[in-house]
Amino acid sequence: MPYGVSHYAEVVPLRVWKTVERMSCNTSATHLDVTSLGQVKQAQVHLMPCEIEYNGPARVSEYFASTTKDRKQEKTVSFRGRGLKGQEISCPQGYTGLVLKEINKHGSDQEDRTVRVSSVFNKLTYWNLETPPTSDDTVVMAMDWPELADAIHGLVAE
Repeated sequence: MPYGVSHYAEVVPLRVWKTVERMSCNTSATHLDVTSLGQVKQAQVHLMPCEIEYNGPARVSEYFASTTKDRKQEKTVSFRGRGLKGQEISCPQGYTGLVLKEINKHGSDQEDRTVRVSSVFNKLTYWNLETPPTSDDTVVMAMDWPELADAIHGLVAE
């Protein structure tokens, strides 16, 4: 999967396969085109601890190969000379990650935008500089939130 500004990932519930609009304070909307959803492929997603100022293709699977330490299920890799430690994180049950690509580039934050699903994922590799991810990392906590929210707001069995 290419890294880039034109691609971004979101984790959404499986039941949200309709046209979605998200309104922001400046009243612009983001429209999600799901017409090609049935034809998309699984993506290998890496959440990097840096900003990469490049939005073209990259041969990630060819040049970005991690190793796994058997005992800890900890992944290690070097990226541009920096050591990274990672962990594979699954999407919450009932959720699927979407890699979205903007269809028409908008000129400003005031304009509506349309994105399409370019691929999907059920897990991602979350990378940190020097130290492995922990349960205190915001990404790890975000993946735990739907289960916690359901426990808090769900129906109580009597």
